[in-house]
Amino acid sequence: MALPSLKNLDFTSSAGFKTAWDTLTRVPAGNKIFSALLGQAAPYTGSIGAEVLEIRHGYAKVQLKDRRAVRNHLDSVHAIALMNLAEVASGVAMMYGIPADARGILAKLSIEYKKKARGTLIAECSPEIPNTSERCEYALTVDIKDEAGDIVATAIATWLIGPRTK
Repeated sequence: MALPSLKNLDFTSSAGFKTAWDTLTRVPAGNKIFSALLGQAAPYTGSIGAEVLEIRHGYAKVQLKDRRAVRNHLDSVHAIALMNLAEVASGVAMMYGIPADARGILAKLSIEYKKKARGTLIAECSPEIPNTSERCEYALTVDIKDEAGDIVATAIATWLIGPRTK
């Protein structure tokens, strides 16, 4: 299967974001390509090397592999890497589903750390997606689990959704 054209992929609008995911996931390793492009579009987000595993309307699943670059001095995944992972999961869940005439920005992010995070981590977010671009804040819960399925952290990401400017 030939790789679709990447030149018109746009991560700045919800429609472009959705098109990028839907296009790239039709090819082998498309989610890895999407994740790399997401990291290029948002360099700080890309700094942890998270991999988007699944996005659909009202759901996102993102993976973070444990490695030295995301570790702290206690030999576990750094607290801010976990927070970044929660932001990625909430952001892709929201951006995939909001209307084409809407835009979103993170307004607030809080996190509760429950245990040391080690090994491959999975962040999942299942928000109610707004069907309007009317300016409003939406609080999304993100659970981050370890390989045993234990919740290592729970975050609340508050996204401000509003109309796109022309």
